[in-house]
Amino acid sequence: MLLPFLGNRERFFALPMKNTYVEDKFIAQVVSAVQSTAVRKATKFVSEQFIVRATRRFKPDGRTSRVEFILTLGRPNYREQKFIRECVSSGEPFPVKKVQLAVYP
Repeated sequence: MLLPFLGNRERFFALPMKNTYVEDKFIAQVVSAVQSTAVRKATKFVSEQFIVRATRRFKPDGRTSRVEFILTLGRPNYREQKFIRECVSSGEPFPVKKVQLAVYP
């Protein structure tokens, strides 16, 4: 459940997890990546322990008039943890600049 917190300069969403805030731009980046292209999943790595992921629910075709996706905020899964270890070993700073995309096979 997201709880809105409006500040004077920036707008954040406070999560019910310990000391975790997500900026709107991270959510907008993953949603726009999934919405605008034929991408199955878009993941933004905010820190080593926190990700923002949007996953398309159905494969797009010409008949659909809507886009449904699932937004996941929280700890990375085992594949994402492996990617994070590779980023740390190569010296990539967090948040990772590019949104990681997964396409349909």
